[in-house]
Amino acid sequence: MYEIALSVAACLRSETRADIAWLISENPIAESLISEAVLFTPGGGKIGSVVGGSFDAELSEEAARKLSIGRLIDIDVSPFSSSMTGIESGTRLTFVLLPATLLEADIWPALLAREPMAIVLQLAHNEITKSEFFTSSTILAAESDVIEIFQKGISTVVNLGDRIVTVYFPVTRLVIAGSGANAEALVSAAELLGWKCSIEPRPGMFAGLTAGLSPIDAAVIMGHDVESSSQCLAYALESSAGYIGALGSKKMQENREDWLAYREITDISRVHGPAGFDIGASTPAEIAISVLAQAISKLKGF
Repeated sequence: MYEIALSVAACLRSETRADIAWLISENPIAESLISEAVLFTPGGGKIGSVVGGSFDAELSEEAARKLSIGRLIDIDVSPFSSSMTGIESGTRLTFVLLPATLLEADIWPALLAREPMAIVLQLAHNEITKSEFFTSSTILAAESDVIEIFQKGISTVVNLGDRIVTVYFPVTRLVIAGSGANAEALVSAAELLGWKCSIEPRPGMFAGLTAGLSPIDAAVIMGHDVESSSQCLAYALESSAGYIGALGSKKMQENREDWLAYREITDISRVHGPAGFDIGASTPAEIAISVLAQAISKLKGF
């Protein structure tokens, strides 16, 4: 849900219809898919995905009906979908599909800030009659069973019969501008922490990755080309990333600083460069450890 928040907010500002779907099946196969959501717009537009996009066609068809209500959608896993997802054929998955306007307007700034959240949907049969959301600062206003679910501190979906409770706890995102052995080592190490990682050396595409970064996220810039790496660093500085690291020699750091200054970007106090704690790192694996240690320290406020 966090990944589509920026796009949904933009749709609402422009008064463009937006329908949102996410998986609410409680079975174990859905456990790792809880945070995923997909946005459908009129004319077949789609942002995000659930279950690898294997059921987007069915959900898009339902969204095209442009109903004013939210509802639960049951989809049986076909043999083909099974081969794509690894989910046993014949398994019934349940999704929520609802117009974005049925959710409280304040939910989108909270999602953009990557706040932990509980979304509570009131049900009447397969229709959604009411929605509420709670964050860490408001959860005590929820019903006791919702508070208990939220306080477990994990992303989960719980069907309470008359209500569906979806709880999101954000995972740190790491976006890397670069490629090669250092980038790959950084991803491997960060994934051990449970972080979600993206590698994109192209400045234009990197800009899209940084747009939704929050104070719990990190951006690392690498690469030997001053122009492209400096552009990526500028995009990282425009974001709300809690950690920005820049790999490269002292000379490279100076060249990037000059590039930014020429474009009137002079406050680079958020940039850690050269990135990483000084542990004498020389191999990609050692560099990854030094950078992640510094990122963790910064993100945790040390």
